[in-house]
Amino acid sequence: MIIFFDLEGPLSPQDNAYEVMKLIGEEGASIFEAISRYDDILTLEGREGYEPGDTLALIIPFLMLHGITESDIRRVSEHATLVEGARYLIERLRARGWEIYIISTSYEQHAYHIGEKLGVEPANIVCTPLNFAHLMPDAILKQRLMEATRRVEEAMRKTRSEDELFSLMDRFFFDELPATGFHPLEKIRVIGGGKKAEAIRAIMRDKGLKFTDAIAVGDSITDYKMLELVKEEGGLAVVFNGNEYSIPYASVGLASVDISFLLILCDSFAQGGIPRVKDVVNTWTSRRVEFESSPQDIPDDCISTELRDYMNNMHGSMALPYFHNIEEPDARLDEIIELHRRMRMRVRAHAGKLG
Repeated sequence: MIIFFDLEGPLSPQDNAYEVMKLIGEEGASIFEAISRYDDILTLEGREGYEPGDTLALIIPFLMLHGITESDIRRVSEHATLVEGARYLIERLRARGWEIYIISTSYEQHAYHIGEKLGVEPANIVCTPLNFAHLMPDAILKQRLMEATRRVEEAMRKTRSEDELFSLMDRFFFDELPATGFHPLEKIRVIGGGKKAEAIRAIMRDKGLKFTDAIAVGDSITDYKMLELVKEEGGLAVVFNGNEYSIPYASVGLASVDISFLLILCDSFAQGGIPRVKDVVNTWTSRRVEFESSPQDIPDDCISTELRDYMNNMHGSMALPYFHNIEEPDARLDEIIELHRRMRMRVRAHAGKLG
């Protein structure tokens, strides 16, 4: 069995690029939020050559302008925490013989750090490579890039209309920057959107594995294509505290402050594939109130003994999860999205509002 995790959301709550942009100052967060929203718009309109998550390429000129380095990215990453239960989940999956991969839009400096904390080796992490020294070796071209970036940054501070802001970014990213010799989408190969799906397909092909033995776990717009791929190929697509861009592409949903409950879905999948997962999810959905009032009465076929012990060790303070069968014909997606939104904000705070 093999499982592919998105990193930011399911495994660590920090949006590393967002936090790195804050090193610029107060305007750094605003610029990142604007570009993140712009990323959503370009994705939804199907802009040719653009992938969800390419935000990490678009912010590079601003990082370069303000002298942000790879060391700064690592330093910010050192403050990142893990989602509750992530280390336990990875340990238990490894003990069960699962192959574990992280497929992340994150810069390599962050992805490898979180992987190390979880015991996932770099060979099993696909992420966005970043080396500032290789981006703009020509001093004259770099000066032109810095001047253009400085001008647009000042203009973004003064622009209040979203339409005007998007027009400004369109001109900057697709006209002005290429004219300086720096096209961010060509300089940075961001692992987002379709590239996540491509990475999973390549791994499955190289290992000679069947998608019916695969799980993908994601939560945002950068994950919908990998969720869609795994689901269409017969695997299990799980959305964890997802947003409106990812939930419709999943097989099942898990809303929880603790990702250790994903073990329930993984065990069910290993035991009987998707039909078994759907049985367990439907049982949890119909009996959740009962389980919450008497967790000791949760049937053994709905939770493993070790996970039950893990819950007991939390001294009863562990809130039970919400499971959703997203593929049910009568699934109330609006309600599911709202519940996931609330859980997402609890786990990820301000980063939860990003696409």
